[in-house]
Amino acid sequence: MREPKGRRIKKLTEAWIPFSLNAVFLPFLLGFVVLSFASASLQDEPETAVHFDFRSLHPGEVLKVSLKDPQRYQTAFVRVFERKFSFAAAVDTDELITLVGIDLDQKEGEYPLQVTVQHADGRTEVIRRRLFVEAREFPEDRLWVDERYVTPPSSVLDRIQRESVILSSLFSLLSPVWMAEGPFIVPVEGKAANNFGERRFFNNKPRSPHTGEDISAPAGTAVKASNSGRVVLASELYYSGNTVIIDHGLGVYTFTCHFSRILAKRGQTVKKGDVIGEVGATGRVTGPHLHWSVRVNGGRVDPYSLLYLKF
Repeated sequence: MREPKGRRIKKLTEAWIPFSLNAVFLPFLLGFVVLSFASASLQDEPETAVHFDFRSLHPGEVLKVSLKDPQRYQTAFVRVFERKFSFAAAVDTDELITLVGIDLDQKEGEYPLQVTVQHADGRTEVIRRRLFVEAREFPEDRLWVDERYVTPPSSVLDRIQRESVILSSLFSLLSPVWMAEGPFIVPVEGKAANNFGERRFFNNKPRSPHTGEDISAPAGTAVKASNSGRVVLASELYYSGNTVIIDHGLGVYTFTCHFSRILAKRGQTVKKGDVIGEVGATGRVTGPHLHWSVRVNGGRVDPYSLLYLKF
């Protein structure tokens, strides 16, 4: 993976947060970024402690925001990127959480982030911070596939449009509860291509950026659910082939595709680690592998950034 550019250490109004030393996250080691504090009230410190967890704050990353002792609050939400993100109780932990996806096309810059909580006694408190999104440059890649997946015949254009509408509609839905349990896992054993965000050319023609990670594995290898949730799509699509999408709640979806066989059904509740399909080479592919992608409240994020978060 190409190193993100434009990294620099920010001057802080509170301590900076270093990143994980895990080798998976090594490309982000030097990208020290922070959420700086700016109180909205007259008191020196906010009454409510807001906790942030993230691998980095580059485009394509995910930010977890949490509040301890959920019984203290009637409601809570975050506003950032001109969007509202609601909190929900995490499974088996004493906290409220929400997740913010920093889309892979998010521009570099400083963005206001506001956490609003209504206490159990009815008081409203607002905590304001500034979120610094660092610049990131993605590499290019050129791939060669069957021409019908680059310039589709007219007979399938209506199908492609219908499937695009279905996917957009699914990812716009927000389940108000958190169904995931504990940390997320990699859905298949294999070698990761580290190709999230690649600007792609198929048969020398520019197409949309790559919104997931490809993991090489032999055809027929079992693919597992990255976490618990509800299957909202289990079907064959034109570009992605045999596809399974799981809703984990709070706008978080995992998207796995190119299966040789689908082993899950729409509407099914799955647990983390349940087998949902087998690796294959259906759809627009160059060979057997698993495509694994994540949407977080519409934001297209690197699925490996989700693994970093503590639940």
